[in-house]
Amino acid sequence: MSEVRHAVLQFRPEKSRLRESLARLRAHLEALRPHAPQVVVLPEAALTGYFLQGGVRELALTRHELLELLVGVYEKVGWEGVLDVVVGFYERDEGAYYNSAAYLELPHRVVHVHRKVFLPTYGVFDEERYLARGRRVEAFRTRFGRAALLICEDFWHSITATIAALDGAEVIYVPSASPARGFQGGYPENVARWRTLAQAVAAEHGLYVVVASLVGFEGGKGMSGGSLVVGPDGRILAEAPLFEEAALLFPLDRERIPPVRYDSPLLSDLEAGLPLLLSDLQRVLGRRDADT
Repeated sequence: MSEVRHAVLQFRPEKSRLRESLARLRAHLEALRPHAPQVVVLPEAALTGYFLQGGVRELALTRHELLELLVGVYEKVGWEGVLDVVVGFYERDEGAYYNSAAYLELPHRVVHVHRKVFLPTYGVFDEERYLARGRRVEAFRTRFGRAALLICEDFWHSITATIAALDGAEVIYVPSASPARGFQGGYPENVARWRTLAQAVAAEHGLYVVVASLVGFEGGKGMSGGSLVVGPDGRILAEAPLFEEAALLFPLDRERIPPVRYDSPLLSDLEAGLPLLLSDLQRVLGRRDADT
């Protein structure tokens, strides 16, 4: 199967109210059901809202609790067949708390969980005060091929997408919660930056990039939305409006990837050239350690 039906849900959670957010998700899935998507992609912190701060401890879930809750929604909707879901959530694991994203295969299993590596502590952000860092970026196998998860600022560092691509990812799912800022001409600069980054990453590595952005207002900060889908040639295939809930429906065709990579073999060039640069990477890291 090369073409996979996707839906990106640009979602507004009920902040700090898990039950109500799950009810909203149920309503969205009921609306999507006639379109029969095989993969539904939700934003960062989709079930609780993003700016929880100390409230993370009360609302964090284990990955198994998350699966149980979403299986409950799946069953109430009466979904027929397997449904893959990407969802951002605050995770609890042995006394530590993470900003995580899960790839679930409903109603069966948790396929993969990624923990956010880059926790912003600038501007309105203060994630590292409340959360532990993830330590891995890796691709994983789904029933539709290999994928990777990166969460918001993870994607703003080029090395993470590079690792995912080298690990075989054909699509990078990016749950995001990005407050609007830096307006110029009525358009948020952060949304423009997301478009530029997504197009550059997709074109460099010859893969799909799917960004699912939160919307709604939290503590006076408006989440911008602007979710988008970029094909392996760097072209935008779908884009959601700003500041409102929306669903992007699109087919993701894996067969588009090989010809793009053949015509622009940047990923294979990277695979060939990277071993030549590893000594420089080790040198730079060693110098930093010596300086500290």
